[in-house]
Amino acid sequence: MSRLADALAQADRERSVTEQVVESFAAGEDPRFRLVMESLVRHLHGFIRDVRLTQAEWDASIAFLTRVGDITDERRQEFILLSDVLGASMMTVGVNSPARTEATESTVFGPFFVADAPAFEHGDDLSQGLSGRPCHVHGSVTSATGTPLLGARVEVWAADDEGFYDVQIEGTEFAGRGHLATDSNGEFSFWTVQPAPYPIPHDGPVGDLLTLARRSPMRPAHIHFMVTADGHEKLITHVFVAGDPWLESDAVFGVKESLILDFVEREPTSHGPHGRALEEPWSEVRFDIVLAEE
Repeated sequence: MSRLADALAQADRERSVTEQVVESFAAGEDPRFRLVMESLVRHLHGFIRDVRLTQAEWDASIAFLTRVGDITDERRQEFILLSDVLGASMMTVGVNSPARTEATESTVFGPFFVADAPAFEHGDDLSQGLSGRPCHVHGSVTSATGTPLLGARVEVWAADDEGFYDVQIEGTEFAGRGHLATDSNGEFSFWTVQPAPYPIPHDGPVGDLLTLARRSPMRPAHIHFMVTADGHEKLITHVFVAGDPWLESDAVFGVKESLILDFVEREPTSHGPHGRALEEPWSEVRFDIVLAEE
């Protein structure tokens, strides 16, 4: 009986701690704040009880999060990487972008977006010197009813053929990224470079986590898009290259079947899209985007 009594007393003591912490948020004026914090406490305490977290493990967890903060700066967001590899980013995308068969699917934002990227005109080359095979990207932005959306803002960012974004290349600014507006037919068109698969940064604490889990840091080749238009929900998504070997094991769980497209290889030509002369093979992809109404 003493063992049972001790177990019951331990359980009561643990529940008491949780209830005391939950109650400490009761005076908060914002009901949403109270709901989030109370749920966070209950789930966090439940996790600690479930795995019977040791003091050494708690210390290691705090040290890990401290390292995540220490390596984060204006060029690298390790907390977003951590959220990504734990699937928290995709879960947040999922609960905020419920499945709609008529709209283009969302996926993760990623850690390499830069605000205030330059504006480009249709047919311009966003790559600005990034290495890689020329790639022509074009498509349309429409509403769910098929109405072309004039003046939709199409923001794009992509890596070079070695998987590096401009923010990772010393001395490079605003390469492989920019924004343009759709025309009266809802169309957009630009040049960039053929995307390549690449590893997420794995020389820090998130990389150590992946190593312990024996997980790959690789992401399949993709181009990032963020599309906005009045009266419609913002879309954050990628377009992925069909046939990429990492589509089934994306380190951040961002691949969706509807976002996998063929990047068609083209032969050299003296008169490519927008009159561009191409002395080497190039590729082309069409990405038609449908925005959900607000």
